[in-house]
Amino acid sequence: MSLPNSHEALLRNRHLLQGRVALLGVIAGELLADLPIAGMAMSENAGVCAGLAVREKWQVCFGYDDPALVAGSFDTLVVFLPKARAELDLRLALARWLAFPGARLVLVGEKKEGIAGAVKQLKAVAPEATKTDSARHCQVWCADAIEPLPEFTLESWMTWTHIDCKSVGIDVAGLPGIFSLGELDEGTRRLLETLDDYPPGAGPILDFACGAGVLGAWLHRWCERQGHPPVTVDGVDVQSQAVICARATYRRNGVSGRILASDGLPAGEGTWPVILSNPPFHSGVRTDLSMTERFLREVVRHLAPGGEVRLVANSFLPYEPLMKRCIGPVERLQEDRRFTVYRAFRRS
Repeated sequence: MSLPNSHEALLRNRHLLQGRVALLGVIAGELLADLPIAGMAMSENAGVCAGLAVREKWQVCFGYDDPALVAGSFDTLVVFLPKARAELDLRLALARWLAFPGARLVLVGEKKEGIAGAVKQLKAVAPEATKTDSARHCQVWCADAIEPLPEFTLESWMTWTHIDCKSVGIDVAGLPGIFSLGELDEGTRRLLETLDDYPPGAGPILDFACGAGVLGAWLHRWCERQGHPPVTVDGVDVQSQAVICARATYRRNGVSGRILASDGLPAGEGTWPVILSNPPFHSGVRTDLSMTERFLREVVRHLAPGGEVRLVANSFLPYEPLMKRCIGPVERLQEDRRFTVYRAFRRS
């Protein structure tokens, strides 16, 4: 399997890695096998972390709040460019907090993902940073003797947004890098509208790719307004920030349900009579349907007999035939040129 360009670029510059090394934002575990050192590898993706865990001598951390992250522990901090520009500031802050006095900071990223603009953010905290290489459509920047950050708390980066849909209002937590930060995504709004027009059956409910927990919090408030019994909505997401935010959103809104970190449907967690999703279809700047396609192929094993799967997607995405084949008959509850909300019931 070929490595991402940013990882290949780091391997070209492995001479920059000295002392105790931390890699922040790893997206392919194969990188570790090609490095002649050991250290700490952090990813906010649960699936990547599972792959990293098989590498001996490397400490693996999941996300920005992993308890194994310790201040002042590393001599070289490698920061891979995240897809969200706001997340780079968060990642750089974590790197500086992890840095031992006199540590080196290395930033690696692809040109098409915005490394040129990201350099301004790097120089805001490391003015002496210089470009050391340009290869594999990437740039590598290096700053020596960076100034360590005395304190890092993820809570200080969390924001709150109040959103309303169909006269139901909730407070939603946000962190840099999370989907639809600070607003209600239009696809999610369409899905919420169908939950009001076509209420799901009795719970519990699973929200796959739950993000910040919008669906669960909204359904909880909707049930209150309708005079219905409280509904339990479990959530699952692959991203650390999403898991953290969903748990905070649930606490703020009094929602009942578990929030699980998993790359795909959680194994061994039982079945649900209703499964909802506004699944992602991008990986970085690339279109990637693999996560949703895998979800649709596996979902029937987690769906109670006669149970419902409801999904919103961009109208051009080819999910309907797969839903028919893997779940059962499909109907369109709402559609326009941008979004379609599909519903399928598990065939007998």
